[in-house]
Amino acid sequence: MRPILIVLVVLGAIVGGATALLMMSSSQDPNFGQTVRSTGKALIGGPFSLIDHTGKRVTNNDFRGKKMLIYFGFTHCPDICPGSLQVISAALDKLGSQADAVTPIFMTVDPERDTQKVMAEYVASFHPRLVGLTGTKDEIEQTVKKTYRIYYKKVANPDQPDAYTVDHASMIYLMDERGEFVKFFAHPTSADDLAEQMRPYL
Repeated sequence: MRPILIVLVVLGAIVGGATALLMMSSSQDPNFGQTVRSTGKALIGGPFSLIDHTGKRVTNNDFRGKKMLIYFGFTHCPDICPGSLQVISAALDKLGSQADAVTPIFMTVDPERDTQKVMAEYVASFHPRLVGLTGTKDEIEQTVKKTYRIYYKKVANPDQPDAYTVDHASMIYLMDERGEFVKFFAHPTSADDLAEQMRPYL
């Protein structure tokens, strides 16, 4: 029995010491036992240099001081892109004078076909303040995929090489006056919902 008692005493001493050490740590560390929370900004947005629908080279700095409402698409898109731009136009109309704080932007994911001239003709069908942005293939790749983290991929048509389409995420981004990400709106979003969700930020 004596060896067993000795083992129990030793185990009791170990457990007691560990408990005391734990209690001492908790009393000395004010953050002991608290859940660690990390905060930060979304890695969306940043510097860019593109050509607008008037032929002028513009950068992100040209839009400072106003919020940007950016839609990413292409002019040969059959329905989702024009539908989304109509939603943006209607939402801005619903916001009335509050919409003056917002610059609506249509950024192409198809620079091969969406030249400055094509973009100028296309954006004229939507809101009068809509800005169309295009550029070289590399400029669009850098801006859309890397800066704004929007997925897109060219999909070839074997029968008609010039009639390819582009798979892309149908997203509307709201950026603040400093060009920093505020929130996104996924398809489908109605004009009423878009206007109401934007209103608190204006």
